[in-house]
This record gives sequence, structure tokens and C-alpha cells, in this order.
Amino acid sequence: MLTQLYQWLPPDGVKIVLVLFLSFLVGIEREERKAGAEHYLFGGVRTFPLIGLIGFAIAFLARGQLVPVFIGFAVVGGFLMLSYWRKLASPQMAGVTSEMSGLTTYLVGAMVYYDHFWIATTLCVANVLLLELKSALEGLTKRIAPDEILTFTKFLLLTAVILPILPNRAFGTYQINPFKTWLVVVAVSAISYGSYVLQRLTSGQGGVLLAALLGGAYSSTVTTVVLSRRSNQETRPHLFAGGILIASGMMYLRLVALVGLFNRQLMAILAPAFLVLAALALGAGWLWSRRPDPTSKEIKREFEVKNPLELRAAFFFAFLFVLLLVITHFAVVYLGRAGVFSLAAIMGVTDVDPFILGMTQAAGSLTPLQVAAASIMIAAASNNMVKGVYAYGLSRRQAGPQTLALLLSLAALGLTPLLWIAR
Repeated sequence: MLTQLYQWLPPDGVKIVLVLFLSFLVGIEREERKAGAEHYLFGGVRTFPLIGLIGFAIAFLARGQLVPVFIGFAVVGGFLMLSYWRKLASPQMAGVTSEMSGLTTYLVGAMVYYDHFWIATTLCVANVLLLELKSALEGLTKRIAPDEILTFTKFLLLTAVILPILPNRAFGTYQINPFKTWLVVVAVSAISYGSYVLQRLTSGQGGVLLAALLGGAYSSTVTTVVLSRRSNQETRPHLFAGGILIASGMMYLRLVALVGLFNRQLMAILAPAFLVLAALALGAGWLWSRRPDPTSKEIKREFEVKNPLELRAAFFFAFLFVLLLVITHFAVVYLGRAGVFSLAAIMGVTDVDPFILGMTQAAGSLTPLQVAAASIMIAAASNNMVKGVYAYGLSRRQAGPQTLALLLSLAALGLTPLLWIAR
């Protein structure tokens, strides 16, 4: 039926029907809003279709020239300014949404003439949604804190502003690629920011185990330190020890995701072992947390991470990543496999992400894949042992020894794949 209608009407007639339909949608929404308003509102079911037809007619008469279309846009804008001026003269708060919708409708009519049907329809649908969802959008702005907007802006700065302008080629003796270096920063920031957003959305909900899950995706070391300190205030050693083990299980999932972003061959070697370790840690941590404690009272969640997108931290991470690439190069050239493994064990004491992501760049070229995979396993196991020491030192109750035993066991299991990988 639509095909027959399209063949029966002239091409410009079909366009006029589309303009009327799209602008009529905006007019209906404004008419409904005007019916419930106690003060003056611009436009309705007749005004907006007329504005759309004016845009189409001027584009038709211009015959491809854009200057008349812009002049018509300015004239329509002038009439809409008169409407806004009338609103300013009234005692009620004046909004300019209807007038802006009128300008959008004019553009929809012009775009339909130039055969930009998809763009015209999208503009119209977005226009109606923005008008109809006024209450929901205004409520959303009240729920979002100003610092969260700044945090998201920083994320856009890291990803959409800085990354595209960096050269994607290697420089110098050590073949440092600025684009890939910053891409590493973006990947780590994206995963940390995703965990941060989830924690903010679930703020005040869930308990220790939810904090361990989300915190482990952000930083298992930070989560271990926070939960260890919190365990001193509660008599739930099994709950906190199990939660810390769960956070370390999330670390293995996080590493699989990061390695997979930059080196699929290396991920293929590590993924089976790391996924098994993650499943064991998550399962054992949950079962351990279910063991009876001296008290069974529910513990409210208090752990909330700080903003992970500090620009100073991002630049420091990039510097550390480049530095470790250079150090790894020296270790491979002058110390061989033993040097790389020793460096991996040392890096487990600090943040393992720069070293592990550096290995994703070196694997297959500077370092054999098997050596790179083994060094990543050593770094992760070393980090688990260090976290166990942190927990033992920070927890003055039973949670410390339990956590140390669990994390040492996980570290030992994490080294088991070296029996066949590091041959």
C-alpha cells in the first residue's frame, strides 16, 4: 500500500506528507502541554506543521542554494524571538524550549527536501522525546551531583579529546607509540570508571560482598586495605576474609579483559588459567563468607571508591607504563627470562597494571609469548601474596590470618600453570 501511494503521489508530494507528519508530532506534544499550562506557550498542532512547510517551501524555491534557507531560518527565528519576548514580559519563569522546537521543525522541513530523511526523522523524534521527558530529565539533574558531571567530563577528555590527536606510530629506540600508550590509560580508566559508576548507582545498597565484587574490578589492592581495616570494627572474620578473596577473584577477570584488549594471542594463553582462578576465588570466597562468625548481624556497606579519573593519576600511569616498557626491554636484553620473572615478582608489590599491560605490548616481539604469559602470572601471584601481608598487618582480629592463608593459597594456585607454560 505504501509503495502504491508513493507511485501515485509525485515525489515532492511524498516529502510534503512526511514533513506534515513529523511536524504534526511536535505540534501534538506542544498542544497537550499548552492545554495544561496556566500561562502562555508558543505553538500547537497548526503552528508547527506550518513552520515545517515553510522550511520545505524555502528549500524548494532555493533549488539547492543554502543562503535563502539560512535567511528563512533567521526570519522564522525573528518571529520566535517575539514569542519569547512576550514570555519575558509575564511574571512566570520564561522557557525557550518551544521556540527552539520551532527552529528544529523548520530544519526538519528543509532536510526532507534535500532527501535527508533519516536525519530529519531522528531530529523530530529526539525533539519530541526531549519535550515529553521534561519532568524525568529535570529530576535526573537533581539526582546527579555536580562532581559526577565533572568526572564524566574528565573521562571524555581522556578518551574523545586526547586519544584521537596522538600519533599512532612508534618513536625512538624503544619504539614508544604515544597512541597505544594512551590507549592503555583509557582502557584502565574505562574499567575503573565503570566499576566506580556501578558503586555510585548501588550506593548504600548491598553489603561487604557487593563492595568486594565492585571494588575488585576497580582495584583489589585498595579493596583489601579498606576491608581489612573495616574488619577491626566487626566480629565477622569469615565474611571479610571471604570478601577479600572475592575481590582478588575479580582481579583475574579484570586482567583477562585488559590483556584481551591489546593482545589476543596472550589472552588465549592466560584466559583458561585466569578464568579458573577467578571462579575458584569467587566460589571459595562466597563459601568462606557463609561460615558462621561470632556475630551474625548484617553489616552495612561503607566502602565507596574515590574518583578514579584524576588527570594527574592518568599522566602518572602513562609515565609509569613507558618507564616499565624501557625497564622490561633492558631486562630481556641483559638479564633474559630470569630478569623478566624477577621484575614481575617485584612489580607485584605495587600496581601490577602498568607492568602487565606493558607485557601485552612486548609479547610476541620483544618477549616470547610464553615468557610474557608466565611473567603476568608471577606478577598476579606476587600481588596476591602482598595483599595477604597487608590484610594480616591491618587486621587485628581473626580476619587477618584467615585472609593471609586464603590469598597465599590463591597465589600458589596462580603459579601452578607455570609448570607447563614456562617450559
